[in-house]
Amino acid sequence: MSAKAKKAEKKPLTRSENMAAIHSKNTKPEIRIRKALHHLGYRYRLHDKGLAGKPDIVLKKYNTVIFVHGCFWHRHDCKYFHWPKSNLDYWQPKILKNVERDTAHTLQLLQAGWKVCIWWECATRNTADFEWSLMHFQKWLLDADNKSLEL
Repeated sequence: MSAKAKKAEKKPLTRSENMAAIHSKNTKPEIRIRKALHHLGYRYRLHDKGLAGKPDIVLKKYNTVIFVHGCFWHRHDCKYFHWPKSNLDYWQPKILKNVERDTAHTLQLLQAGWKVCIWWECATRNTADFEWSLMHFQKWLLDADNKSLEL
């Protein structure tokens, strides 16, 4: 059987299978940020369960945490977020609860003395945006007065 015939034989993914394939850790944006930070000499820990919200990246030396947020899941005000057309009664409370939880975790970390960076997925999509956000992050990291950053 040819490869083309095998491909045609595959059944389309059900919504459940599609959703199961979406991961919350080690996403493409997260890996891109981690590789860039490591290349620049930063060393970090991943998904620290002892901190509020289990930040994606923890830079203990700088007392800084990074959350890498997907634009859809965390309701970013950019061109990549839009409300789903179907099942809005399910999605709206789910996404709004994510946003509420994000805010609570950020406040807890700030009150505990951590610097908090929210790095949006859209800032990692193209090279120019990513390089700008990386440069901006490095400047912010050394700024003792500014405790939070959103890229």
